Amino acid sequence: MSAVTFLTPVTEEIKLVEERMRTQADDSHPDLRAALEHLLAAGGKRIRPTLGLLIGNMLGAPLEKLVTLGAAVELLHTATLVHDDLIDGSLLRRGMATLNARWSPPATVLTGDFLFARAAIAAAETDHLPLMKLFSETLATIVNGELTQMFTSRGLISRDNYYKRIYAKTASLFEMTSRSAAMVSPVDETVVEAMRDFGYQIGMAFQIVDDILDFSGDQATVGKPLGSDLLNGLVTLPAIYYAETNPEDVDVLSLPTGGWTNNENMTRLVDNIRASNATQKAMLEADQHIDNALARLNSMKPCAEHEALENLAKYIVDRKV
Repeated sequence: MSAVTFLTPVTEEIKLVEERMRTQADDSHPDLRAALEHLLAAGGKRIRPTLGLLIGNMLGAPLEKLVTLGAAVELLHTATLVHDDLIDGSLLRRGMATLNARWSPPATVLTGDFLFARAAIAAAETDHLPLMKLFSETLATIVNGELTQMFTSRGLISRDNYYKRIYAKTASLFEMTSRSAAMVSPVDETVVEAMRDFGYQIGMAFQIVDDILDFSGDQATVGKPLGSDLLNGLVTLPAIYYAETNPEDVDVLSLPTGGWTNNENMTRLVDNIRASNATQKAMLEADQHIDNALARLNSMKPCAEHEALENLAKYIVDRKV
């Protein structure tokens, strides 16, 4: 499914979001302005601000608040990517050099910090205190999730740990975006809750599909070695399904005691997971999340945004990167 189908109703508004993002560095150091331009040029489909715009437009929210929210959400997302790429040592993202490939680690950290701060300012500009509180809580959730992943998740074969990890890493931001767009709309709490859950469900599906593509995607398209999560000690859903089916596999048994540091053994385990039906089982879970999300839309009035949100949800499980 083409991304264009869900972007169409908000194409012009996404340009306003990007303009708002660019203005965040107007009065700053020239290198910060250059960094922000570089990050914006790297593109991406702007799925998170698109999600907020579609929900807000469907529910009758003021455009100015949605544009401000969209800029805040995308700045926050961009800041997390800057720090993630540095932590992971990634030199490429979407085929372009990452910031840390061009700058020193201290400069990269400070740029991420600057983006976090500007995201918080943009969130405050919505003049909606509950939204600002939710924004701060979501940032804390994301950072806490990263620390948990770094210190206590390596080699751990645990569904509970996995679901908490992908909620913190990905779904929490989708959830916050959807909920915030409904919060600034003239709707009751029932609708806000429905939209919160819609964001949660598509966010969980989004990360599960990312984790599937880590095993089944095209390496050149995905932009990193296949099975790279497992090579870093992170046991994602396809690996969990494989481990549940093959509990006596020597490479599976080695994971909790640091076996993921053995590149040869992990390469073999990645090949075995790819040859199994583990990715198909994981995709069924992603599909279930999308079904849950679509059920939340059923009570909403039919309109162009409603259809676009359906297309966005379906795109998440159809994408190849």
